[in-house]
Amino acid sequence: MKLRDIFTRAGRSLRSAKGRTILTSLAIAVGAFTLTLSLAAGEGARQYADKLISSNVDPQSIFIVKDDSVFGAGPGGGLKEYSATATQYGGISFKTLSNEDLEIVRGVDGVASATPTYIVNAEYVTFEGKKTKYTTDITAYDPSVRSEVAAGNLPPLGQQIETDSVVVPEVYAEQLKIKPADLIGKIVTLRLVKTAEQLSQKQIEQIIKKDGVKALRKRLAAQSKDVMLTVSAVSGKSSTALSTSSGLFISEKKAKELSDYLTKGTDQYQQYVSATVRVKDGYKPEDVKQSFKKAYQDAGNDGYIGAKTAEDLQSLLFTIVNTLQGIVAGFGVIALIASVFGIINTQYISVLERTREIGLMKALGMRGRHVSRLFQFEAAWIGLLGGVIGAAGAWAVGTLLNPWITESLSLGEGNHLLVFQIIPVIILVASLVAIAMLAGWFPARKAAKLDPIEALRTE
Repeated sequence: MKLRDIFTRAGRSLRSAKGRTILTSLAIAVGAFTLTLSLAAGEGARQYADKLISSNVDPQSIFIVKDDSVFGAGPGGGLKEYSATATQYGGISFKTLSNEDLEIVRGVDGVASATPTYIVNAEYVTFEGKKTKYTTDITAYDPSVRSEVAAGNLPPLGQQIETDSVVVPEVYAEQLKIKPADLIGKIVTLRLVKTAEQLSQKQIEQIIKKDGVKALRKRLAAQSKDVMLTVSAVSGKSSTALSTSSGLFISEKKAKELSDYLTKGTDQYQQYVSATVRVKDGYKPEDVKQSFKKAYQDAGNDGYIGAKTAEDLQSLLFTIVNTLQGIVAGFGVIALIASVFGIINTQYISVLERTREIGLMKALGMRGRHVSRLFQFEAAWIGLLGGVIGAAGAWAVGTLLNPWITESLSLGEGNHLLVFQIIPVIILVASLVAIAMLAGWFPARKAAKLDPIEALRTE
């Protein structure tokens, strides 16, 4: 008997028991629905993460640190041994990069530049036209990370802002009750207070001996100055911008100047939490990253440099996405396992109900393997029907919900959480057919082994 004839006959047999067939197929459809949505959500999240990295981070950049806990790879809390080459940021102590570390990095083949991250601690800031004093974070503008613009102008990716300009986040405009466009050209004043210079006992004695107590008091007195900057841009909120900042961005040159002013004479002078390395065109960032350890060893330095490329940041996001996708898919697999037992039960009942029919088919010359294939193909039809219903339902529901999800999650125009692809869906449906056939193997085996004489005697 030809396979095509067996497949056609299997379809006709299922039509004679439509209710049972549809209910069993719907059990598979639940699993297919969940798995199709998880595939779409995973693909959508990966595309969004890819766009997030590629549109924000210069692919030729490497982010380096002296302490992996900056990347979240190590514990941040608890007691840590004091070190003069460590600094605190956000209440956490980090080992810092020195100028010597950066010089080693700059000497690596393929490195175009290595720019430290400057952090400026102002006592307070004021905005032109406002009397209120505010505290905020102040960091150097990172040209390798794109920011969305709500007002004003920002330079292209890879270029620095003007020396005496400042970029203000849009949320500040809301707090100040000023339209973003009205902030452009306004003066922002930074009040800087330099802590007393750290002097050793020997230095104190020398100053007193040479210039007197008055000179010592002057050296130990806190110094302050005001720095006035002009708002050149207001960074906007964006779903595809990594830099949804909560602080002020100033130029790299100005940040270095102010950071040196605030830390000169202290242990934190020219010590940096992180730095951005720009790799020359034609060189692979991953290859350059691997060269840092060797460069340290060649310099006779036992130090350590932690580094992340744009691809590393992307893979980190993908790991999170894949984990979440796996959790969702797990629920679909549970539904499929339940449906497998449903197929086995349905086919066993079918075998019992059609015992005389099976006996007649075998008496007329139908071989046992053909009987087995008949029931397996019936199971395949159930799997195909359930897979198509579930996948089609998920595709339709997802397409309808995508605009609402995009708006609710603020993913931005043109971005969707659920991205359906035909090939993975086809593979999923084919897999469900195979699983259904496997589930139907046990009842099919029972049907194939029935003795035709005994089967024909069955009432």
